[in-house]
Amino acid sequence: MRQLKSDRPDALLVGTETGDDAAVWKLDDDRAIVSTADFITPVVDDARTWGRVAAANSVSDVYAMGGRPLFALNLVGWNTEALPTEMLGELMAGGQDVATAGGFAIVGGHTIDDPEPKYGLSVTGEVHPDRILTNAGLKPGQDLILTKPLGIGVLTTAIKAGAASAEQADAAIASMTRLNDVASQVALDAGATGCTDVTGFGLLGHLGRMAIESKVVVTVEWEAVPFLPGAVDLAISGIMPGGSKRNLEWGKKILDAGEHDETRQLLIADAQTSGGLIFGVDPSETDRALAALAESGHTAAKIGSTSTGEGRFVLR
Repeated sequence: MRQLKSDRPDALLVGTETGDDAAVWKLDDDRAIVSTADFITPVVDDARTWGRVAAANSVSDVYAMGGRPLFALNLVGWNTEALPTEMLGELMAGGQDVATAGGFAIVGGHTIDDPEPKYGLSVTGEVHPDRILTNAGLKPGQDLILTKPLGIGVLTTAIKAGAASAEQADAAIASMTRLNDVASQVALDAGATGCTDVTGFGLLGHLGRMAIESKVVVTVEWEAVPFLPGAVDLAISGIMPGGSKRNLEWGKKILDAGEHDETRQLLIADAQTSGGLIFGVDPSETDRALAALAESGHTAAKIGSTSTGEGRFVLR
């Protein structure tokens, strides 16, 4: 993106400079548009479930900015020679399930013939210009709250390899299909100043980018990080997606891992699909935020804190 020359109008409140979750365009003093797009290949066999996961993953970027989704367009790559049209209908029905749950409309979209199926959404939402959450908003002295457990990359790899139990697969699906709408509202209510969602670049990549853009040091306590059932044991056994390994390679330039071995580092870098939010709040708000998340069924945790410094990720 650095090679692309683009005008920067005053109305563009969030663009590409910080690698944030979505673009934000100001309409007036009380309204701004949030725009994002995402799509993924299948992570489970059932088409409707995949549709729900992909749609929840796509709309997450709007919630990560503190916004509310308004409408979306389907983005579909479909192998018409190998896959039945009825399965495509199930896939998009899963997307509609998420739209209904999130209170937004799917109003059309675009489909292409593709040897490998892909599905996601282009989402348009709204946010108040004064309440935008960005990945550059962390401040020293804040607590870091993670709203979903890690381990999705390990578990989806195990599902594809037939190595995950039914209980582990169910836990992964439940996590991936949970919307980040409630978590976003909790973050706003707690006065969060910086937020992002934890997706393909893992906690290390996304929180590490927040540390860089916010010019702070983030310290994560290994023992405080929640993981989905079976994820740690499966990782120890050698199950790990290639994306997580690439994430760690990128993250090593900012990571101080102390005595933690490579498996633990890879788990912190694990590539998530439809992961939770990570946001920073004043310590006085932490207990209230965690209680609100627990009441709504989230497995959330305070996993660390921020301090004065610049662009470092410390794993304790």
